[in-house]
Amino acid sequence: MNNKAVILGCNYYIGLSTIRCLGVHGIHTVAVDYTEKGAYGAKSKHCSERLIAPHYKKETKKFIRFLINYAREQSAQPVLIPCHDSYVEIIDEHLEELKKCYLIPQTEPGLYTKLMNKETLHQIAQEKGVNVPETVRVNEENFMEKVENNIKFPCLVKPVDSPTFVAKFRKKLFKVHNKEELIAALDRAKNASLEVIVQRIIPGFDDHMYTYDAYLNQDSKVTHWLTCQKYRQYPINFGASVYTGQKYVPELHEIGAKFFEEIGYKGFAEIEFKKDAETGQYYLIEINVRITNINQLLYKVGVNIPHITYQDLTGSPVAPKAIEEDTDVRFWCGYEDMYAIRDYIKTRQLSFQTILKSLLFKPKAYAIWDWKDPIPAFSNAGMITSKIFKRLIHFKK
Repeated sequence: MNNKAVILGCNYYIGLSTIRCLGVHGIHTVAVDYTEKGAYGAKSKHCSERLIAPHYKKETKKFIRFLINYAREQSAQPVLIPCHDSYVEIIDEHLEELKKCYLIPQTEPGLYTKLMNKETLHQIAQEKGVNVPETVRVNEENFMEKVENNIKFPCLVKPVDSPTFVAKFRKKLFKVHNKEELIAALDRAKNASLEVIVQRIIPGFDDHMYTYDAYLNQDSKVTHWLTCQKYRQYPINFGASVYTGQKYVPELHEIGAKFFEEIGYKGFAEIEFKKDAETGQYYLIEINVRITNINQLLYKVGVNIPHITYQDLTGSPVAPKAIEEDTDVRFWCGYEDMYAIRDYIKTRQLSFQTILKSLLFKPKAYAIWDWKDPIPAFSNAGMITSKIFKRLIHFKK
């Protein structure tokens, strides 16, 4: 195992999980961040090496040069694994030069970006016959009329460029209930120089959200896959997973595998679907083209995506595998789920009894905690405590 694994972004539990999934197999892991502050993933006992790089956005050229220089110093090409959308965008932009010294699954420059971009993703999905929510572009003729008659209120104002939108507004989208709120949301996006689209809300509670997680080899064939069902998100209704279970839904494989193979995708990706509560049809909501929040769940049920990626790129592919049964294992991010539970109960979308039952009687894949590797959890707890203390001090003032 001369090839090191370079993990970009370890200040969140996605990077931590990636490091652990590789480290348990004795792979040399390299945690890369632009600051030591908050990077609790690098404190895992499975982290072999830690690097502080120039900021990926503020100093992009220096960041790319840093990565290239590091790779050239190694005896074998490292495997490059981004754990945040912003890192994916940078890799996609510089894919051709990075592939000269790193092992990266994707070979088509721009494909990651096309799938992350809501507008181009919807065009590709429609071309491949995959359902997507009805959408109106802001610059279309009779825009407001189409929203009121075809999309209808309430509806969603969603960004074309999600990472930039989330960084600006700390949320994934705007939900608007009338014409006035829509205009206000469009103005906010325009003032931030962000392009948005308006989309119909697919009916159904948060447990109508599903994922199709798959790995495709260098021949663009699905070799590993499983499906999951979301139960709680934060922010509620339109947020990231905080409580999700593995659930076998073969129909999602039929849709997802065909889509990925037809577009020539390589590596890991996750499609988020929503099942229409009225028609039963599945709609493609978005695609994640990097390791996701629920990676620890995938690992616990037997699909170790970071290791599968590493082995495939270094010439020792792992035998194909699919989870074609219900294991009932649940991913749980306790801290963020506390806020979600508060809001679900406050809005009367879930009862306390239902939530308590889910917490007590289901096997868990924890986002951060691991008895065999506790330091990252202690580090993260210290960060949370510090934030709470600062808020209390500010409140008293």
